Amino acid sequence: MLMTKERRPVIRTLRGWATSVLQEVGAIRECEEHGWMQDRADPHARARAYDIARQDPPSGASSEVARAELHDVLDSIGDTCPECPPEDLV
Repeated sequence: MLMTKERRPVIRTLRGWATSVLQEVGAIRECEEHGWMQDRADPHARARAYDIARQDPPSGASSEVARAELHDVLDSIGDTCPECPPEDLV
């Protein structure tokens, strides 16, 4: 029986690839109301994302470049949505 490896969708930018991988493993999520990305602070999900970058980087990028982009994306995302009211005021 022919087995195929499920391929990730083609992403045009390295940042888009990193965001897609981080969402896929559950390291980040999108605010349902406003669409902002939020860091879930899940160390296991981050480790899975870094494993993907090491084992299957996007075409044209080394695993080191892919890992660096994951790091950059995670550094640019907060853990709360800037448009949502603080939970202690709700």
